[in-house]
Amino acid sequence: MSELRTLRVALLGAGSVGSQVARLLTEDREELAARAGITLDLVGVGVRSLDSARDWDIPAELLTTDAHDLVQRADVVIELIGGIEPARTLILEAIAAGADVVTGNKALIAAHGPELFEAAARVGALISYEAAVAGAIPILRPLRESLAGDRVNRILAIVNGSTNFILDRMDRFGDTMEQAQKTAFELGFLEADPTLDVDGYDAAQKAAILARLAFHADVPAEAVYREGIADITAEQIADASAAGATIKLLAIAERVTGEHGEGISTRVYPALIPKEHPLASVHGGNNAVFVEAAAAGPLMFYGAGAGGVQTASAVLGDLVSAARRHVAGGPGLTDGATAKLPLIPIGEVRARYQIALRVSDRPGVLAQIAGILAEAGVSVETVVQSVAEAADDSEERTAMLVIGTHTSREDAVQNTVSELRSHEAVREVVSVLRFEGE
Repeated sequence: MSELRTLRVALLGAGSVGSQVARLLTEDREELAARAGITLDLVGVGVRSLDSARDWDIPAELLTTDAHDLVQRADVVIELIGGIEPARTLILEAIAAGADVVTGNKALIAAHGPELFEAAARVGALISYEAAVAGAIPILRPLRESLAGDRVNRILAIVNGSTNFILDRMDRFGDTMEQAQKTAFELGFLEADPTLDVDGYDAAQKAAILARLAFHADVPAEAVYREGIADITAEQIADASAAGATIKLLAIAERVTGEHGEGISTRVYPALIPKEHPLASVHGGNNAVFVEAAAAGPLMFYGAGAGGVQTASAVLGDLVSAARRHVAGGPGLTDGATAKLPLIPIGEVRARYQIALRVSDRPGVLAQIAGILAEAGVSVETVVQSVAEAADDSEERTAMLVIGTHTSREDAVQNTVSELRSHEAVREVVSVLRFEGE
């Protein structure tokens, strides 16, 4: 070990992941050096406060509140602060100083990836971010390297463990949305403010990153169509089960043919997955990424999508790869976007749909609904009707219609749904869900 060169490593952030990275770098120092061919020397840990409680007791001499100074004296900077600033500024400073960067910051990569990759390319630095998507699951490196010679056609991914835990509780244990969210919060799967997870923002950032790597094109996070799970009900879960499906919040990136040729569609929404599909059996807080490639065929990557030590595994994998590059020499390879594929709007995407309506229970209503769908070019495949008794003699009885469609364009379905909402016989459009993975 004394004959090995030393690589200076700076760590920014000492939360649940950062603390575990510091611990593993310290406890597994010799083993990591043997794998990397170079000694990994942790020279400092940048923190906001020296006195905060941490998952692992980092030696006091390593802690500093001067992150700007720390990045100037490192060969590799690990950024685990999160958010946009000061992470963006510190990473740019590290690159300018000649350091490689390892980050788990999905929000930053999704929002400012092109800027960071361009800065790294100018100086031959490396930016690695395996931990930014799906925690411990190795998915970004396979997309970037293992499938570089293939053509990825579609990715269906469960990349938010919190929402998967919630929907799984509703499906397998009969919880309401409120009960499932309460359990998720108590077990640490959900923050006090669940917006980032429940409204799909976290999954949308990850969808943008997956699309960039799969299709070699710039996909801004704001271009990802997004719906969350807040309105999913126990009744919808039951209807899905009756249709032989389960509901999952999916991040989808795929090649589609739009009005002007081939392009990229990226979207996040709760979708109906057939129960025989591998993604339907992803339970609890786990993540999974299902890749469909032209030559390799379907591939499934499954595992823990979060957790301090699990995500630290992905960070250290990137660190060892960066260290090996320092041993071998040569510039770092950046994720430059080379394809000029247009981004296809959600209205041009085609899918099968399940539309649930509460309507007046009287003769002729079903024929009227079917006529509206047919006029819009939305073909009906199945209809399931159930009747609800009126609360008292003065109220009109209503029926629930669950309509399954053949493959249709999104804009045609949405226009139809808008017309149905204004129809005098429709009391409520309960839900509109898409089928995926068929």
